Amino acid sequence: MTATQSVEPRQSRTRTQLFDWRLLLGLAIVLALLAVSLFVGQYNILNGEDGWRMFAITRIPRTVALVLAGAAMAMSGLVMQLLTQNRFVEPSTTGTTEWAGLGLLFVMYFIPAANILERMLGAVVFSFIGTMVFFLFLRRVSLRSSLIVPIIGIMLGAVVSSVSTFFALQTDMLQSLGVWFAGSFTSVMQGQYEVLWIVLLVVIAVFFFADRLTVAGLGEEIATNVGLNYNRMVLIGTGLIAVATGIVTVVVGSLPFLGLIVPNIVSMFRGDDLRSNLPWVVLLGVGIVTVCDLIGRTIIAPFEIPVSVILGIVGAVVFVTLIVRQRRG
Repeated sequence: MTATQSVEPRQSRTRTQLFDWRLLLGLAIVLALLAVSLFVGQYNILNGEDGWRMFAITRIPRTVALVLAGAAMAMSGLVMQLLTQNRFVEPSTTGTTEWAGLGLLFVMYFIPAANILERMLGAVVFSFIGTMVFFLFLRRVSLRSSLIVPIIGIMLGAVVSSVSTFFALQTDMLQSLGVWFAGSFTSVMQGQYEVLWIVLLVVIAVFFFADRLTVAGLGEEIATNVGLNYNRMVLIGTGLIAVATGIVTVVVGSLPFLGLIVPNIVSMFRGDDLRSNLPWVVLLGVGIVTVCDLIGRTIIAPFEIPVSVILGIVGAVVFVTLIVRQRRG
């Protein structure tokens, strides 16, 4: 058998793992949920005077935002767990989300008339700084227990959140801070969500660097031995996480535990290969956010519960379950 003949079966097996009937079934289910999301709401778009106009202004942007935000945060959690070699970390347990909120607060204070791109830039820069602070702090911690790492992240996030709250109190922006962190899709409409499309570029970049990020997830020593520039890949991964988290924070707010739930569920069934898991992670992230949003829009209609509240409850249960499972293991 030639080398070419031996490689082709492996490539075909990889393609089968990436796209099989289970993934297509999951895609069909998620598309059905998104279709339901388009027609759920208090305004009757079928009989209303401006029904289809409202459909284009609010329903379509909201559904697109569900897709992009869910994909962004689920993917960020997957990359962060690889780089830290820890299944309990994601942007909301490492302080990245809190840093993004602090950046948004600073931009709104020093540039009151800032547009959404300027706010996004501030959130992304602060997210990158905060994530790098977490990684640098992690390198100096001798106890690398899987439970110590998220505790450090939560601690750093609490410190940054306290700084944000103090700054907001001093500048009469506390109410705005609460609105930004609500984690709700209520305010998403045409003209205010378009920056989320940048998330697509982030997903493509993660898929492009998937193999190298997977090797970096094996640790600095192994990555260096196989010829990979470990520090460069950490910077690239951190940058991608910062961009995704900053954009979602500006447009939607905090979506806690999403990046924790999705990668762990996928890895239970498919292992830890980033390239083959990424479609599943994106799909499951979109599905979970859509389900939580539908529950929030219907459970106390005509009012809405922020998606972050439902995600927080579900995520806390999953987080505790993972800890208990690991302790038993």
